[in-house]
Amino acid sequence: MENQNSNSKLKSIIIILSVLLVGSLIYIFKLTSDAKTLQNVVTVTKSEKEDVLKDLSELKTSYDAAIAENTSISDELIAERDKVEKLIQELKVSKGDNASLRKYRDQYKALEQRMKNLMAEVEVLKSKNEKLTTDLDSTKVILEDSKNYNQVLVGQNEELAKTVEKGQKLSITNLKTAAYKVRSSGKQIETDKASRTDMLQIKFTIAENKIAKSGDKTYYVQVIDAKNNVLGDKATISFGETSLTYSFTSTVKYENKTVEVSEQLPGKDFAKGTYFVNVFDKNELVSKSSFTLR
Repeated sequence: MENQNSNSKLKSIIIILSVLLVGSLIYIFKLTSDAKTLQNVVTVTKSEKEDVLKDLSELKTSYDAAIAENTSISDELIAERDKVEKLIQELKVSKGDNASLRKYRDQYKALEQRMKNLMAEVEVLKSKNEKLTTDLDSTKVILEDSKNYNQVLVGQNEELAKTVEKGQKLSITNLKTAAYKVRSSGKQIETDKASRTDMLQIKFTIAENKIAKSGDKTYYVQVIDAKNNVLGDKATISFGETSLTYSFTSTVKYENKTVEVSEQLPGKDFAKGTYFVNVFDKNELVSKSSFTLR
């Protein structure tokens, strides 16, 4: 009887121990399973955090590139870029739980949408700037062509003006000088001896010019003897910075037709040697010749 009771107690103990063992095994399994689940959650959460940080970094890089374009909305881009940088710093120090990750993910999506809107605006501005640049280049080409054309016209007009001015100048030809002995009767006898000379006669021709201005024309005649003395009036006139000493002036009424001019220069004690005769239109030498008295 006592053996039966002992066996019964032993069986009961074994059963209780078996139940406790099974319970312990179940508890240990549950703890192990919960630990694995927690580890998976932590791993997934860490991966999501890294993904969000990566997305934010790429968003910041896009903003940096857009800011480098230096458009009229650069200030707005900089403000949005600063928001992204701030969000990155906050996410780095956050716990990284599901709730905070959802918050950061939502903020990222909002910033991403804002980025897309601003990028669309940047593209519109770039397109407008490209068109303005093209139009400006076209305008520069047109202005440059116009400038070059005007320069050509100015050059042509200057050349034409010079040609007209040159064409308007009167030509002096057939400049000749002769020496004469004048008798008391007034008769003039040509001579080539200095001792017999009482008067020099200077003749020249003003050629016909249809485009020259008509009216009175004054010429300054200069006669220089063999001793380098200016004969006649020995008057001096200035033309700007230059001056001219002349023997006499000859004023002619010119009407665009050929005019024969003859002037007389009386004198005495003419020296032997070579004489030079110069005709000036103001300070411009237009004709010259020489002769000799023996």
